[in-house]
Amino acid sequence: MRVVLIAFAAGAACVPSALAEFRVGLVLDRGGKDDKSFNASAYVGAMQAKAKLGVFVKYVEAPDDNAFEPMLRAFAQRDFDLIIGIGFAQKEAIRKVAAQFPNRHFAIVDSEVNAPNVRSLMFEEHEGAFIVGAIAAMTSKTGTIGFVGGMDIPLIRRFEMGYAAGARHVNPQIKIIDNYVGVTSEAWNNPPKGKELATSQYEAGADIIFAAAGASGLGVFDAAEEQKKYAIGVDSNQDWTKPGLILTSMLKRVDEAVFATIQEAQAGKFAGGVKRFGLNNKGVDYSVDQYNDKILTAPVRQRADALKAEIIAGKIAVPDYYKLEKR
Repeated sequence: MRVVLIAFAAGAACVPSALAEFRVGLVLDRGGKDDKSFNASAYVGAMQAKAKLGVFVKYVEAPDDNAFEPMLRAFAQRDFDLIIGIGFAQKEAIRKVAAQFPNRHFAIVDSEVNAPNVRSLMFEEHEGAFIVGAIAAMTSKTGTIGFVGGMDIPLIRRFEMGYAAGARHVNPQIKIIDNYVGVTSEAWNNPPKGKELATSQYEAGADIIFAAAGASGLGVFDAAEEQKKYAIGVDSNQDWTKPGLILTSMLKRVDEAVFATIQEAQAGKFAGGVKRFGLNNKGVDYSVDQYNDKILTAPVRQRADALKAEIIAGKIAVPDYYKLEKR
């Protein structure tokens, strides 16, 4: 089977391989496939499906939030079998287009859409953030750590709350400085602002900063390099971006969720509803590799793994911003 991969703009012509049997459309958020974070992980999952399953894949990168609906509709109109939207911002567009094309299958990451032809891929970010918060507190020499969020939304507040809870579980006296890049979707792709905020936090005493900010987190890593301090990555494994300075990354396995969804849909086993990914099924985790194994010490890893086991066993209840918000 010959498989073709083409990026196209909204409304562009679609000419897939005549031999391709199963077609997947991937709509990435504003950060794009090179954000080294959330979108990059989704793209990797789709490319794995292309290589291993022989599916036909097209991806588009939305220039702004208004592009989601026409991009999704273009895939549906061109008879793509599975259409995947990356990011909570696509919720309303997915809901609307899925209702218009009930015979197409859709999936969305980080938001729940209640429709029989939509699968919602949800992650327990607070659990993974708890673990990297504990790692930060165990590693910090100053007793002060930082958090730089992207867009100020409940999802990122969920990261922050879990991070703070994990840090305080290890050291109740820990000081945590937090900032957000902005309140619009532009906050996901503003590395200079991320760097500015991180530099301010380092100068205020933080020696480790967790960046949950999409491509803006790359600016946090630049600040870590200049200040010779640590940072923590998010979503995909970002340890390699600044070897020896990225203490760990909070893994959010969007790649595996995307791959599994494509695999099941291709096999005729697609089902709508919510599918959750947490510590218990390795949907979230922390990274250890050749880039951070010398700075992420064995005692810290052992304690982190013990905390993971306690969360999975229900011995530690990680606070969840989503639940707090609903009160």
